[in-house]
Amino acid sequence: MKRILALSFCLAAATSLADEAQIRHVLKQQFPTVEVSSIQPTPIAGLYEVLAGGKIFYTDQTGEYLMPGPLVETRTQANLTEQRLDALRTIKFGSLPLDKAVKVVRGKGTRKIAVFSDPDCPFSKLLLGELYLLDDLTAYVFLNPLQEIHPEAMQRSNEIWCSGDRTKGLLDYMILGQKPSSDGKCHTPVKDILALSEMTGINSTPVLVFENDMRVDGAMYANIIEELLDTVYVPAPSK
Repeated sequence: MKRILALSFCLAAATSLADEAQIRHVLKQQFPTVEVSSIQPTPIAGLYEVLAGGKIFYTDQTGEYLMPGPLVETRTQANLTEQRLDALRTIKFGSLPLDKAVKVVRGKGTRKIAVFSDPDCPFSKLLLGELYLLDDLTAYVFLNPLQEIHPEAMQRSNEIWCSGDRTKGLLDYMILGQKPSSDGKCHTPVKDILALSEMTGINSTPVLVFENDMRVDGAMYANIIEELLDTVYVPAPSK
């Protein structure tokens, strides 16, 4: 019996992988400029979920037919598409590649926060200035250029990363308005960060991620950030 179950599982997995390869091949032919992040089966037999550009679409096992959501479960009336997007948009602070961020430390730097930031975005600049007013904070700034809105942001991101002192390069450009002195031609992680942003539905900046995995989209003032940090770093009760 165990052998039969194992064989059935293997056959199902092989079929799913074959369907995924077929779907990916067809979509690549029809939409060559669209980057497909993932393809996986849905609870409906023969229907597959396609994640591309931070959005979810559905297709059959041939990839010949494409349809938008939402996909709703009638029994519970649950919006399965929205639930899936919420899960994808969740960013685990512990899983972030912090070595690919520019680190800005204030005071002891005990408290930690991650920020996805476009160096040419005025709201990202505002947020960075507010973060710099806080004490006892380490901000991991991921350079996330929105090229459709800010055509030079990719070059600025590369220049900041390639600076001899990345933190100084970041602060000088985003707060003081001084262009980085590097040519931006070193190896940078910017494309990796853009891929991560697409997977997690980040299509605007800034986006903050706290150590408890709380995600907040948009700029805010230092006092509001401090209040949010207080919810993450609750002081130990005095004895």
